[in-house]
Amino acid sequence: MTDTTRAEPPGSAKRTTRDLTRAAVSGWLGTAMEFMDFQLYSLAAAIVFNKIFFPDVSPAIGLIAAMATYGVGYVARLAGAVYFGRMGDRIGRKKVLYLTILLMGASTTLIGALPTYATIGILAPVLLVVLRLIQGFGAGAEIAGATVMLAEYAPAKRRGLISSLVSLGTNSGTLAASGLWAILLAVLSEEQLLSWGWRLPFLLSFALMIFAVWLRGNLKESPVFEERADVVDGVAMSREEVETALDNASLEEKREGVLEAGIRQRKGRAFFLSLGLRFGQAGNSGLIQTFLVGYIATNLDAGRAVPTDAILYGSLLGFVTVPVVGLLGDRFGRRPMYVALTLLTMVLAFPMMLLITSGNTAALMLGMVLALNIGVLGLFSLESVTMAELFGSRTRFTQLALSKEIGGILATAVGPVIAASLTAVTGSWWPIAAMLVVYSLITLTAALLAPETRGRDLVRLEDAA
Repeated sequence: MTDTTRAEPPGSAKRTTRDLTRAAVSGWLGTAMEFMDFQLYSLAAAIVFNKIFFPDVSPAIGLIAAMATYGVGYVARLAGAVYFGRMGDRIGRKKVLYLTILLMGASTTLIGALPTYATIGILAPVLLVVLRLIQGFGAGAEIAGATVMLAEYAPAKRRGLISSLVSLGTNSGTLAASGLWAILLAVLSEEQLLSWGWRLPFLLSFALMIFAVWLRGNLKESPVFEERADVVDGVAMSREEVETALDNASLEEKREGVLEAGIRQRKGRAFFLSLGLRFGQAGNSGLIQTFLVGYIATNLDAGRAVPTDAILYGSLLGFVTVPVVGLLGDRFGRRPMYVALTLLTMVLAFPMMLLITSGNTAALMLGMVLALNIGVLGLFSLESVTMAELFGSRTRFTQLALSKEIGGILATAVGPVIAASLTAVTGSWWPIAAMLVVYSLITLTAALLAPETRGRDLVRLEDAA
C-alpha cells in the first residue's frame, strides 16, 4: 500500500511520514555509532591498549601514549568538519552522511582486526593512530550532518522534538559501548581480554555499520536542500555563479532578493552566537561527565563505580529529559527554554555540588543525575535544533559543524585542566560549581542575544542573525 501521509515539509519538496521516520532513525543511529565508536575506543585506551600496543614502556607512559592516540581523533574531527561541511553544503546532505558513516564504521571495525605490538612491532601503534584519524575525520561532520538533516526534514511545529533524536543517539551509543565493555570485563579473564576479547566490541560494530550504510543509501535528500534557490541540478552554485545569476536577473527577481540575501549577508554573528550556545553545554559536559568522575573517585574516597553508575542512571533519565525539552522548545520557543535551563543550572550549581560532596552515596547520585540532565542533556536537546535554525541553508552544514567542533574543543579541552588546577590549589570543590555557573552564563548571554528561531523557514539562504 502506498504511504500518502505527509510530514508537512517546509516547502514543495514533499516527503512522506515514512521518509521522515527513515531520516529520524538514520540521524539517531549515526550519532549513536559516533558516540559508541569513541566510547569503545576511550575505554579500550584506558583498559587494554597500553598493554597491547605500548608494552615496552612503563605502565604510566603506556597509558599516556594510549590516551594520546585517543586525543588525535579530536584534531581529525575539526578537519572533517571543514571538509565534509563544505561538501554537504555544496552537493547535499545525503551523500556526505553516507560517506561519514562508512568512514566511521570501517575504521572502527579495522581497529578490531589490527595486529598487536607483539606481532608487528612499532607499526601496530602507527596503524592505530591512522585508523583513529580516519575515525575522527568522519565523526567531525557526523553529528552536525545528522542534526542538519533531521532539522531540515522535520515539520516546523515538531522540529525541536524530532531534532532531539540526535541527542538521544549520544546516550544510546555511550550506554551500548559501556555495556559491551562491562560484559567483557565480567565474563573474561585478563588473559582472554588481552589476547582476543578486546577485539569483539570493535568487530561487532561491523553489523551496525552495514545496517546504517543501507539505511542512508535509501534515504532521500533533504527537502530543504532541494528547494534552495542556489541549487541547480543537485549542486549548489558557486559565489561567482550566483553573482552572474544576480547580474542577469529580472527586476522582479531582484526585488524578491532570495539569492542576494544569501550571498551578500555579512557572516559571523550567527556563528559566534552558536559558539556561545555550544560552550555551556560542552563545558558542563566536560566537568560533569569527565572531570567529576575522577574527582569523586580520587578526592571523595568513593569507589569508581559510584560516579560511573551515577552517569549511567543520569543517561537513562536522559531518554525522558531530551524529548521533553524538545517538546517544550516547540511549545514555548528556544530562547525561553535556554534561559530556564541555564538559570536553573546556575542556581543549582552550588547545591548540586553540596549533594555530590556530602559523603552520602544517594545524595551524590542525585546531584550527578540532576547536573547531567539539567546542565548537559537538556541543553544538548535545545542545541540540536537551535543551531540549525540560526544558520542559512547555503552554509548551514559548514557553520554548524565548525561551531560544534570548535566550541567543544575549547570548552572540554581546557575546562577539566582548569578545574583540576583550581581544586588542587584551593583544596575545595567550589571552583567546580563556579565553572558551571560561568559556562552556563556564557550560554545564557548567547541565548539572550540570539533571535528566537522557532518556526523559521530553513530554506532561506541567509543566517537568522
